[in-house]
Amino acid sequence: MENEGASQENLVAALARPRSILLLAALLGGNVALALGPWFVRMADTGPVSAGFWRLLLALPFLILFAKIGGQRLTGMGAKTLGLVALGAVTFALDLASWHIGIGMTRLGNATLFGNAGSIVLLFWGFVAARMLPKGLEWLAIIFALAGAAILMGRSLEISTATLVGDLFCLAAGLLYAVYLLTLQGARGAFGSWSLLVWVSLFGCPVLLAIALVLGEPVWPTDWTPVIGLFVVSQLIGQGLMVYSLKYFPPLVVGLALLTQPAVASLCGWLAFGEVLSGLDIVGMMLVGAALAVSRGRAT
Repeated sequence: MENEGASQENLVAALARPRSILLLAALLGGNVALALGPWFVRMADTGPVSAGFWRLLLALPFLILFAKIGGQRLTGMGAKTLGLVALGAVTFALDLASWHIGIGMTRLGNATLFGNAGSIVLLFWGFVAARMLPKGLEWLAIIFALAGAAILMGRSLEISTATLVGDLFCLAAGLLYAVYLLTLQGARGAFGSWSLLVWVSLFGCPVLLAIALVLGEPVWPTDWTPVIGLFVVSQLIGQGLMVYSLKYFPPLVVGLALLTQPAVASLCGWLAFGEVLSGLDIVGMMLVGAALAVSRGRAT
C-alpha cells in the first residue's frame, strides 16, 4: 500500500511538472514582452505620449472580452470606488506619459529599470505606513537601490544632461505607478484585474490624448506597425501573461523574473540603437535589479 501511495504521488508530480514549466514560461514570457515595449515606443512615428494613448485604446475591446470570459463584472461600482478607480486611472496615465517621454531620452535598460521602481517605492511606503524601520534584507534593498541609481544616473550625466532628465522621467513614472497600485488596492478585492484595466483604460485614454495634444505631438500614426506592436506585445501579451501567471508564484520569484526586463531592454538598445553598456553600468543595473527582487520578495 505504501508503494502504491508513493507511485501515485510520483505520478501526480510528473503530471504537474509540465504545467509548472508552462507557468514559468508564461511569467518569463510576460516580462520579455513588456521589455519590448520601449523599443516600440522609440520606433513609433507618433509622439511618445500618443503611443501610450493608442496602446490603451486599441487594447480596450480585448480587455472587455477577457473580462467577460473571466466572468468579471464591469458594472456595479459605487460612487466612491468609481472615484478611486478614476483617480488611479489618471495616475496611471501620468505614469505612462512620464515613462514614454523618458524612454525617448535615456537608454532602454535605464528606462526599464527605473520604470519598475514602483516596487521599491511601495517598500518605502510600507515603512512609512507601519511607522517602523527596515530590517535585514530591507536595508540591503534600500542601499542597493540608492547605490545603483546613483551609478546609473552618474553614467547618464556623463553622456548628456538629456539622458539624466530621461532617467528622472522614468523614476517619476515608477513613483506614479506605485500611487496607482495603492489607489486601486481596495477595488482589486471586489473587481477582477481585467475589469479594472477596462475602467483604467476608459478613464486614462482621454488624459493621455489631452497631454499629447498639449505637448503638440503627432497623434495619428503614418506607420501603424510599431503602435500595433506596442499594444499587442506589451498590453495584450505582456500584461495578459503577467495577470495569468502572477497568482501562481510567490513575490520573490516574480521579483527575480522581473530582472529579465532590463536585460532584454538593454539588448534591444544595443542591437537597434547602438547603446553600449560599460562594466559600471552593468554593476548599477545589478544593484537596482537586486533591490527590485528583494522589494518584490517582501511584498504582502
